[in-house]
Amino acid sequence: MMPTRYKPSPSSTMSLAFCGNDNNSAAYNVDKGVLNNGCFLDALSVVPHVFLLFITFPILFIGWGSQSSKVHIHHSTWLHFPGHNLRWILTFILLFVLVCEIAEGIVSDGCTESHHLHLYMPAGLAFVAAVTSIIYYHNIETSNFPKLLLALLVYWILAFVTKTIKFSKYCEHGIGLTQLRFCITGLLVALYGMLLAVEINVILARRYVCFKHPTEVKPPEDLQDLGVRFLQPFVNLLSKGTYWWMNTFITSAHRRPIDLKGIGRLPITMRALTNYLRLRKAFEAQKKKGSSYPQGPKSIWGALRHAFGRPLILSITFRFLADLLGFAGPLCISGIVHHISKENKTIIPPMKLLGVYFISSQEFLANAYVLAVLLFFALLLQRTFLQASYYVAIETGINLRGAIQTKIYNKIMRLCTSNMSMGEMTVGQICNLVAIDTNQLMWFFFLCPNLWAMPVQIVVGVILLYYLLGISALIGATVIAVLAPVQYFVATKLSQAQKSTLEYSNERLKKTNELLRGIKLLKLYAWEHIFHDSVEETRQKELTSLKSFALYTSISIFMNAAIPIAAVLTTFVVHAHLSEDADLSPAVAFASLSLFHILVTPLFLLSSVVRSTVKALVSVQKLSEFFSSEEIGEEHDTKTAAPPSSGNHTKYQALPLKVVNRKRPARDEWNNYSSQRDRETPDQEGEDICIKIMNGYFTWMPDGSPTLSDVDIKIPSGQLTMIVGQVGCGKSSLLLAALGEMQKISGTIYWNSLPNQDSEGDESNNEKDAAGEADIRKRGSVAYASQKAWLLNATVVENIIFEMPFNKQRYKAVIEACSLQPDIDILPLGDQTLIGERGIILSGGQRQRISVARSLYQQTNVVFLDDPFSALDIHLSDHLMQEGILKLLREEKRTVVLVTHKLQYLPHADWIIAMKDGTIQKEGTLKDIQNSEPELFEHWKSLMNRQDQELEKETVAESTTVLERKNLRRAMYSREVVLKTEDEDEEESTESDDEDDLSSVLRHRATIPWRSCGTYLSSAGLLLLPLLLLSQLFKHSLMLAIDYWLAKWTSDVITAKNEATGKNCTSAQECSFSHSSYSLVFSVLCCLGIALCLVTSVAVECTGLRVAKELHHSLLNKIILAPMRLFETTPLGNILNRFSADINTIDQHIPATLECLSRSTLLCVSALGVISYVTPVFLIALVPLAIACYFIQKYFRVASRDLQQLDDSTQLPLLSHFSETVEGLTTIRAFRYEAKFRQKLLEYTDANNIASLFLTAANRWLEVRMEYIGACVVLIAAVASITNSLYYQLSSGLVGLGLTYALMVSNYLNWMVRNLADMEVQLGAVKRINGLLQVEPENYDGLLSVSQIPASWPQQGEIQIQNLSVRYDTTLKPVLKHVNAHITPGQKVGICGRTGSGKSSFSLAFFRMVDTFEGRIIIDGIDIAKLPLQTLRSRFSIILQDPILFSGTIRFNLDPEGKCTDSMLWEALEIAQLKPVVKALPGGLDAMVTEGGENFSLGQRQLFCLARAFVRKSSILIMDEATASIDMATESILQKVVMTAFADRTVVTIAHRVHTILNADLVIVMKRGIILEYDKPEALLEREDSIFASFVQADK
Repeated sequence: MMPTRYKPSPSSTMSLAFCGNDNNSAAYNVDKGVLNNGCFLDALSVVPHVFLLFITFPILFIGWGSQSSKVHIHHSTWLHFPGHNLRWILTFILLFVLVCEIAEGIVSDGCTESHHLHLYMPAGLAFVAAVTSIIYYHNIETSNFPKLLLALLVYWILAFVTKTIKFSKYCEHGIGLTQLRFCITGLLVALYGMLLAVEINVILARRYVCFKHPTEVKPPEDLQDLGVRFLQPFVNLLSKGTYWWMNTFITSAHRRPIDLKGIGRLPITMRALTNYLRLRKAFEAQKKKGSSYPQGPKSIWGALRHAFGRPLILSITFRFLADLLGFAGPLCISGIVHHISKENKTIIPPMKLLGVYFISSQEFLANAYVLAVLLFFALLLQRTFLQASYYVAIETGINLRGAIQTKIYNKIMRLCTSNMSMGEMTVGQICNLVAIDTNQLMWFFFLCPNLWAMPVQIVVGVILLYYLLGISALIGATVIAVLAPVQYFVATKLSQAQKSTLEYSNERLKKTNELLRGIKLLKLYAWEHIFHDSVEETRQKELTSLKSFALYTSISIFMNAAIPIAAVLTTFVVHAHLSEDADLSPAVAFASLSLFHILVTPLFLLSSVVRSTVKALVSVQKLSEFFSSEEIGEEHDTKTAAPPSSGNHTKYQALPLKVVNRKRPARDEWNNYSSQRDRETPDQEGEDICIKIMNGYFTWMPDGSPTLSDVDIKIPSGQLTMIVGQVGCGKSSLLLAALGEMQKISGTIYWNSLPNQDSEGDESNNEKDAAGEADIRKRGSVAYASQKAWLLNATVVENIIFEMPFNKQRYKAVIEACSLQPDIDILPLGDQTLIGERGIILSGGQRQRISVARSLYQQTNVVFLDDPFSALDIHLSDHLMQEGILKLLREEKRTVVLVTHKLQYLPHADWIIAMKDGTIQKEGTLKDIQNSEPELFEHWKSLMNRQDQELEKETVAESTTVLERKNLRRAMYSREVVLKTEDEDEEESTESDDEDDLSSVLRHRATIPWRSCGTYLSSAGLLLLPLLLLSQLFKHSLMLAIDYWLAKWTSDVITAKNEATGKNCTSAQECSFSHSSYSLVFSVLCCLGIALCLVTSVAVECTGLRVAKELHHSLLNKIILAPMRLFETTPLGNILNRFSADINTIDQHIPATLECLSRSTLLCVSALGVISYVTPVFLIALVPLAIACYFIQKYFRVASRDLQQLDDSTQLPLLSHFSETVEGLTTIRAFRYEAKFRQKLLEYTDANNIASLFLTAANRWLEVRMEYIGACVVLIAAVASITNSLYYQLSSGLVGLGLTYALMVSNYLNWMVRNLADMEVQLGAVKRINGLLQVEPENYDGLLSVSQIPASWPQQGEIQIQNLSVRYDTTLKPVLKHVNAHITPGQKVGICGRTGSGKSSFSLAFFRMVDTFEGRIIIDGIDIAKLPLQTLRSRFSIILQDPILFSGTIRFNLDPEGKCTDSMLWEALEIAQLKPVVKALPGGLDAMVTEGGENFSLGQRQLFCLARAFVRKSSILIMDEATASIDMATESILQKVVMTAFADRTVVTIAHRVHTILNADLVIVMKRGIILEYDKPEALLEREDSIFASFVQADK
């Protein structure tokens, strides 16, 4: 029944009626019963919606008013009712179907003359009701008041009933699946039915109605403490998908920086412990499968799959959905353009049934507006799924990293010590496992979904292309496929280039580090240029390898840009010429264009995914080797091997790492064995024996010969036992054997565990990890101070109390016993000072005393001290012995075992064990030994006397320690930083510049550092900069031109076709369209585009290289010439960071980010330009979107930077905790502190993981928002261009062009913001380097030129000092005030005074290292202020108090300039008494010195410095407390040398021990920068009131 088409009268067009008012009023026809009228059916379905709105609105309003306060209570909020997620999903589907129903109503209404409201108004109401229902539900859920859900129950029942009636009537009237409305109604019935089921399920589960006792439900326990701020797992589905809960978090970052407190704790499910338990369960489950289960890497993969496979599958599912939805874009574009370009818009007449019109789904989908809306929804869904997939994958990766790190740590806790000492496994390797390999696995999990999704994407894309273009599509796809392996090749080359760059940069950093360490010496000797050149040389090598890195990077950028152009070019040209009547309509062209864009993405990712997979495989291999390495007490002798205890340990400390060891017998056998042995133990002497070892044989290597053999000793309880013997006779090994650290071959160790004040019983009982020796495990904790002091990177207090409760009196006593108070006083923050990694800011003696203090402070029954006196001078050792060991420990009746070389303490011992070559020579009291071994006793006695004489000789009040303290005070300003040498990619660049950032104001945080950007670009020079900018602009203009030409070409094809049909051509020729001219222009444009891609990528990388070269060059020059003050006030680590992390950023990261940023920005701008050109209306809609974009990026950048810094700064403590644990393994195990350290590890891991998780969530937050804005752009552009085309004759080619570009915007918007945020962080590096470049250099030019100065000056060495005043800086007080002195040639002058009296400043004044603002120094008649610095400093010699040697040959250390002959060098060495030492070395003068001269003793290093000064042959020598750090013997050598070899030279000695200058010609006594006494020493000693005399008196 087709309605006759007639011109509607004006009145009928205007009128709006619910059922329409057509002339034939079938709409109101109710003859066949009310229910058979279509309009009435629609009216009936309005009822439920109106009911819901009436009931819920008042409740919502009242609720909001009274409850708004309650709703915000943090934890009550996240209680989910049963079926929570299902309800949200169903509601989303319902909303979508309703939108379709509205659209269908509007489209079918377009067929009639008057408007039929009943076709779409009920659907609109249903839409509002559905939204209301979910809001209402959410509020009820958050306030946990389920009774109110009854309203929803009634609504679902009503809606279900009315829809069912409508559906059954449709079926009655034979309306079938061909009609769209029938399908929609069917779907709605199903959805309402399911929602009703969900609602009933809530009643059954929560029993809030119809049941007597409703179920009490609590929110998840993590939320009951308010520490958890990471709400992703707890919020509702909508908030999960759009990261809505992050809004407040990200906006608050603008008000104050985010810190660890701000991000709270991890939810329980994500904590490292939970994940570790999951992983462990997976490993155990694999073991239970029997012995057939795969060993090695396979088992690790299996366990990972078992523990973390499920979330990964979820992520892959999301990814599939997203990728399939991604193809909606091209298809919708094709449909829209096709619809527009159909000139004859014929419409199949709709059917009229039940007095209403129906349309078919084909016709519905042929409508361009419908397609635009569908495209919008598809985009929203696709982006949401994609981000969800990323998020789940990354969260899984982070959880996995936490679990594996914990597993590694637990393994470390039970590693065999011998592995470490024998070099099978270094600290570095273990730290690499943690820093690199766990991250590789994490990255693999991030990228894992790509592995599965990429093939699908490629296959579907190629099929669609084939469907659009036929055979020519395959040719285009082949082009892409052929170039993919090339890309893989480039990627591998890139990583190789990066490796070699890294090797060079490590070498350069080593040199820079040495240069900065020895900067004072270099300046004093005027050797800066030598070292500068050496660093520059290494930098040249590094730049060469950076060049290849840059080359491959630019190739890869070029390929990424050029491949799609090449593919499109071949495809279209081939397609146009393959067949004459090829369908090259805009619909086909632009759909295939966007398909190519989709296809290219997986191919770019391919190379990185493959590389990541390979790295992950290698990492798992390494991990499996590590997990299978030897464990402590894992004996090969089957009797004593204990299987790890199982059973559910709830406490964390008892989570041993389960490692497969099939060498172990069954448990019961072991139990019997151990109980027998316990019965055998000698009980009669149980009380007074603390440890007994019977015929023990111990070894370090499982297969090696025993290190200790035939050990039979007992250690009495509560007494002082000393172990003595020569170096290397196994004293330390004996302690470690007793602690169970060595491999036991045979014998028994028996510990008599007294009830220990602090044995942490619960732990030791659970702790039978995998230990073989149950008897060892019986011991309580032992306070153990190892020979090489092991300290935590914590404050001094934390190191001493070591996890124990703080007891002030005890702490004071311990500090006093170890005489640490003076040391603590000079630390910047007293005992709250952080002492750096390995106690880097302390001297050896201080470290040792802190380590001893720790043992004294602990309240354990047993104390093991391994040679605590080795780094202490005699006074400190005596004090420690008397106050600490004899007084503190004796009083507390603790068992002390002391290993020592100081035999004078033997009389204090209650029991002595003498060792020789790994066996026990004798044990007993001193009396016993005197009786039974008189020779040994006599030998000891002679040694004791010698040591006592030493004692008399060295009674020095202001002994070494004072000097140590002084050194320390200087060192405090130049903290060193430990360089990480990772052979790893960008992920490693950690920043430690909090100090640079703390002062920056909040306003500062919101702005982009444009100035740094300017600095960066201006360093590129005048040629590269314009090239860079112009090539980018030209490239993008060309890209636009290519696409525009394609639009023109395709539109012309259509016009030609339409004309041809209009003309009815007779012959084929005159109407055939010639493609050739079009394809020629197209080819030319594409080739130019490809060429420009190459130019831009090369330009970017060249700019990067040039800037890197310039910045490093100027930075090095500035630092080398900077005044000494800079190095004293700036921590060394800061300057080193500029050279390491910041230069690395500039070398490798900025160019790539810059390229990405400029590309995505220009793409977005050009796309918006095209859309605005096609449809100018779009500009109006652009304003709100642009504002939204601006605010989103503004907030995001600030939050992102803070989180990035948190992520980096939480990584450092984690890594250092690992390295500390590995180094202090024996100490931790002796103290029985495994559990505490594990707890600490969990805290560090969780802190790092929460920062990473927040960073991920913030990135997702940004991307979801940007993608939604992109989707809005697409929708607006589509609707505007369709309207334009239908009503204002816009060509269909341009519509296609506009839509293709709109789709691109949504892809590139978030790239733009992400790159902007990265760029901002990276430009920080430029900013910091720029800060150092502002330093004023020293003034190197003098008034006199070099030629005016006699070559032999100073010849005599006469020094006149006239009214000299000196300060360190113009802002500081003077340190020398009006000093006058005259030193005749060849005089030996001694300067003494208390610390800080200005002695050292006096010596520095000769070198103009300090600011002389008054007076002058005249040497041999020339005022030194007039000389060029280089000349001045190269003519004097100085020996500093801390000896500095550089890595290189001995020859280089003595004479870096290479001016002297070998004989001169040998002469100097002979004078310094070093000739025999050097002679013995391989290579003689060319023997290598390690970094810092570690391969020589301190005294030898000082002698080398003397030799270096002698080589200079200058007539003036200055010794700055040079003898302070030397032992007596070396010092007397030095004194002799100075008197003889330097007899004719002027020598100024700054003395630290007064007796060294007793035989000087002249003594100067200083105080506070003023000369107090100035005379011959004899004269001063005769005067009674002389200060010098009092010094000498004190020094006796």
